[in-house]
Amino acid sequence: MTLAATELAFRAASVALLLVLAASLLSGFRHVLAARLGAAFALGSAAHAASYSVGVTSLIPAWHAPLIALSTGNIVVFWLFTRALFDDEFRLRRWHGLVWALVTAFSFAGCVWIAPGGHARFSVTIVNLIVLGFIALAIGQTIASWPADLVERRRRVRVFIVCAAALYGGLNAVLQIAVAGSDVGSVADAISTGVLAGVIAAIAATMMRVDGADLFPASVAAPAILAPRPAPVDESADQKLIDALMRLMADERIYRQENITIGVLAGRLKIPEYRLRRLINQRLGYRNFNVFLNNHRIEEAKAALADPAQAEVPVITIAMDAGFQSLGPFNRAFKAVTGVTPTEYRRLKAGVAPGIPVAT
Repeated sequence: MTLAATELAFRAASVALLLVLAASLLSGFRHVLAARLGAAFALGSAAHAASYSVGVTSLIPAWHAPLIALSTGNIVVFWLFTRALFDDEFRLRRWHGLVWALVTAFSFAGCVWIAPGGHARFSVTIVNLIVLGFIALAIGQTIASWPADLVERRRRVRVFIVCAAALYGGLNAVLQIAVAGSDVGSVADAISTGVLAGVIAAIAATMMRVDGADLFPASVAAPAILAPRPAPVDESADQKLIDALMRLMADERIYRQENITIGVLAGRLKIPEYRLRRLINQRLGYRNFNVFLNNHRIEEAKAALADPAQAEVPVITIAMDAGFQSLGPFNRAFKAVTGVTPTEYRRLKAGVAPGIPVAT
């Protein structure tokens, strides 16, 4: 088999795998944002597999330009996909679409006008610096949010998926910057497409081994703070730990502590972190440790806001007493749980008429 045929086979296999992965995500989890973004990322990666070349010159075929532009914009989709996959509360905003459109448009302009104008190295360098920037963002936020993730199988798969995709994308970006404006030949392209096919196959196999409900929950609403479910006899040890945890929350209000971590909480209970994560996730229904803490903080804030004796206490004081570090995150978390702002909640619960001043 010639190098050209080998490269074509790798490209075809990559595109086929990615199309199957996109179809699988949409058929099973079309109503979940992370799954939709995952499907979009798979389709953008298919465009990359069909159009990518290590050596980029100013002579870009016209039919390649849209594929290259979509491939470049796909790095923004990758960033958004990692946000949605590992943060159950993530929501798309209009500016996310604007960022994708700007990156895609610049890449298209580079293919059609900038590179043909004799500035291929400049165009390729800028595009790949953008790619490296979004890869760094994806890796940074994945690392930052990893300790609070309570879904054990998702904790494991996040490292593989993000690192594999980021490593391939990062190495290709650096390589393209290094050889921009030159044709490095078919051997490099064949190797690159072979590596891409291997990475895609590994990611697809990894995702298929994980329960879809772990990666793409049907509902992201935070569980209400209820008394733990009665435990069967063989779960009595877990039930005792849950009872001890709830006492720490209700009696000591440990959630008020600044920078409280699951490690600190596990230390207080004298159990390994992994066991505490499993208990909070499987027994109390939480997927994120910060959401677990914030639900308790919000319950305390709700009680204070509904208390007529605290009607003159500013909302920011109530928020910080409950453990929030600033007003903005408190307002967002409070409205996500209750559907109203803290001030509106105080008016509703304390029976204050809208025209009467309320402490904020």
